[in-house]
Amino acid sequence: MNFASSNSIQTNMTQQTTANQPLSLKQDQIFHGTIKQLYPNQMAEVQVGNQKLMAKLEVPLKLGDAHFFQVTATNPQTELKVVTGPMSQSMTAGQQLSQLLETMNLPKSNEMQQVLSHFMKNQIPLAKEQLLAAESWMKALPPGVDKNNALQALQRMVELKMPFTNTVFQALTQGIKTDGLSTNLANLAQLLANQPGGNETIKLNLRQQIELLAKPLNNETGGILLARATQTLVDNGAPIASKLQALTILKEAGILPQNATIHNWQNINQQANQQAINQSPASPLLKEAGQMLRQLAQTAPEHIKPMMDQVKAWINNENLLSQTQKQQLQQLMTRFEQIPASKQGIEALTNQIQQHLTSGYSESITSKLFIQNDQGISAKDQLLSLIKPDSNLPLADQLLRNLVKVTADSPQPVMQSTLTQAEAQVQSAVDSRAMEQAIKTVLKGLGVSYEAMLANKAGDIQVIAQQLKPQLLALLQDVQTPTVLKDTAEMVMARLNGMQLSSGENGHQHQLVMQLPLDFFGKKMDATLQWNGRMKEDGKIDANFARIMFYLNMESLQQTVIDMQVQNRVVTINVYNDIPNLNSLAESLKATLKTGLLDKEYTLSGLFIKPFGNQEIKTTGSKLSKQSEEQQQGGVDIRV
Repeated sequence: MNFASSNSIQTNMTQQTTANQPLSLKQDQIFHGTIKQLYPNQMAEVQVGNQKLMAKLEVPLKLGDAHFFQVTATNPQTELKVVTGPMSQSMTAGQQLSQLLETMNLPKSNEMQQVLSHFMKNQIPLAKEQLLAAESWMKALPPGVDKNNALQALQRMVELKMPFTNTVFQALTQGIKTDGLSTNLANLAQLLANQPGGNETIKLNLRQQIELLAKPLNNETGGILLARATQTLVDNGAPIASKLQALTILKEAGILPQNATIHNWQNINQQANQQAINQSPASPLLKEAGQMLRQLAQTAPEHIKPMMDQVKAWINNENLLSQTQKQQLQQLMTRFEQIPASKQGIEALTNQIQQHLTSGYSESITSKLFIQNDQGISAKDQLLSLIKPDSNLPLADQLLRNLVKVTADSPQPVMQSTLTQAEAQVQSAVDSRAMEQAIKTVLKGLGVSYEAMLANKAGDIQVIAQQLKPQLLALLQDVQTPTVLKDTAEMVMARLNGMQLSSGENGHQHQLVMQLPLDFFGKKMDATLQWNGRMKEDGKIDANFARIMFYLNMESLQQTVIDMQVQNRVVTINVYNDIPNLNSLAESLKATLKTGLLDKEYTLSGLFIKPFGNQEIKTTGSKLSKQSEEQQQGGVDIRV
């Protein structure tokens, strides 16, 4: 599926950048132009493509003649030197090209002729040094990079005034690929494990990050393991051996301190809770359960009534708790209000609420996977805030991943069985929210926005440093890194940089390109999303109009392209895939798709299933084909 895998992304980017792009000339650039008007003092109007410029000529020329010019000055006015003699309209492009190569003393290699021909055809100025650099890059294209895409990348570099370096060129050519990122990461992980030499700490951290990207739903698995371990510890009827196993796993994962026992683990938590109280000031906004308990515990008896009202409201609004759990907590609060408030009473109430919430959230984790409350907090995060009060959300993710790893490494068969059951439960609960969470986890883990986060000081610097991109930078900057490892890391880095360089704006029109290596329970998939849309006057995305292309390489459906067009919130979807009888699957899912779009206030107008054949997917924003063409091509037309 070469026609859809990269050409369409690169072509669309080029179309956007060339539209209404003003001509900008720099010293020593060469371009093809025609004399349209002559003026005194050797001034002339020169037409370059569909644009015109005023320039001073070194020698007088004839009206209507076409030449190759070289820019000799740009300030205070543009000055041009004639590089070739007049070119008659009868001269072919090849003859014009040969004359320029001779005059400029340029190599006559196939690569140089391809570069020159492309820039002549598109009327784009280019300096001799840039031509020589472009020729060398074209000669050394890595496997899988199409020459036409490489030429489009060179054009984009010039038009957007990007640094004309091999790093940028590689990023653009790698960034437009729609598959292979999973393979790149797997190759890098294998080299990190087996290639001797280099900083072992950097290599280990990078390999662990790649492993995390391969399992984006591991946090949910860790949440189920946390819930089961907690339920075992609070169950008075559980065997001592089971309690000891649960306690050991939680300690090895760093969730409980090493001196915790099956008798004092909750008391140790309360001590940690008190330390957290002393270290953090009170906040009027209650979010996490642990934070709510900290504020309740430090409230003076004379101020307990307004605090109790806040806690009641917090309980009522917590959609992660069942109605039964909420009623039990409210009854506990009512009984407390019937006795005089004291410091000891507040402490006892805090402990009882903590026990109820610990049991409640451990039950909610297994029944409310991928669900968050109004504050964006999940049941597993709430439970961790109770068990380990000094943890924050980024640390909670790490602790849950540690819990999965410790359980997987355990020699106990019962632990292996527990992990298998937890993974199966997560797999059976996967839905659209799970997919959304997985995509966010992968994007964050890749570190695509690493530089922006540093510039804006957004987030914890230590958490940011654990992302893939900064760790790749550390590996590449280490002089001890073996060459073969550095080459593979540079390829992955080029893919990440390419996403950023391929995304951009042209006036109100915006484009966003994202590549995602996804792995769900052993099934790998490379997904690329290309979004084209416009911005409203207030700077926000206009959700009424968009063109979204999904390039998917899946284990079962294989190569698939989904073209989704949105006009006035009316959605038309074209699905390209060569697997026969795919329409039966689409028909069974059509109602779900229509309902899901309606929930977001969009209307589905039609779903079209088509084979790839020899047709070309264009990303110009117009419809790919009419209904009659679809019927001639044997497509399936599902209209709503």
